[in-house]
Amino acid sequence: MATAAPSAASRIAVVTGASSGIGAATARQLAAAGYRVVLTARRKDRIEALAEEITQAGHQATAYALDVTDRAAVDEFATAFKTIGVLVNNAGGALGADPVATGDPADWRQMYETNVIGTLNLTQALLPKLVASGDGTVVVVSSTAGHGTYEGGGGYVAAKHGAHVLAETLRLEIVGQPVRVIEIAPGMVKTDEFALTRFGGDEDRAAKVYEGVAEPLTADDVADTITWAITRPSHVNVDLLVLRPRAQASNTKVHRDV
Repeated sequence: MATAAPSAASRIAVVTGASSGIGAATARQLAAAGYRVVLTARRKDRIEALAEEITQAGHQATAYALDVTDRAAVDEFATAFKTIGVLVNNAGGALGADPVATGDPADWRQMYETNVIGTLNLTQALLPKLVASGDGTVVVVSSTAGHGTYEGGGGYVAAKHGAHVLAETLRLEIVGQPVRVIEIAPGMVKTDEFALTRFGGDEDRAAKVYEGVAEPLTADDVADTITWAITRPSHVNVDLLVLRPRAQASNTKVHRDV
């Protein structure tokens, strides 16, 4: 199926969590597809370097340092736009893998604030701009954790279930408006930072997540899926797309060559 080129009114794409991993890969691919990408993340140096890379490749990119959990900052950011075409809510992440009985409430709160409230903040602030474009798309990057539980994942699972429900409810509430709501739910993705951040920088523990798995998903795999969904014709809404590596049958069933 052919890729639909973005119209002039919908050519701006905001990508949150764009400093690394899925967010950075998505920014690169959307830029290559013809969007003017706006990169947001807390790490200003990272997104500025990525914006320069994308620009040097002949595409359009702008960096904007932003904490998605800071509503005042998000509202100020939104004033920079009259319309936008795409919002990719990618900022998120996991912290810890303790059972519910001993999990750190601070970690749970931080995961909820980033994965759910951050998505809510950007979506609320930019939804009028998406409607004004006449052809808007909201993407929520959730996780297979938003569709099934697993031991040691209670806080992350709860947050990603929240992100899933946010997307599902928004789609019901704005039906009839010129805005699609897409949820992309990746399974096991090997990036430089996800597992390392989850386990507080413990490299050995992070490596065990992927041990024996021949080909986990990559950030580029997920970005390719996000870009494909966004570039479908305007009347086509990919409500929910779950993707896993072939070696992963569920959150708790993974084939390992060990």
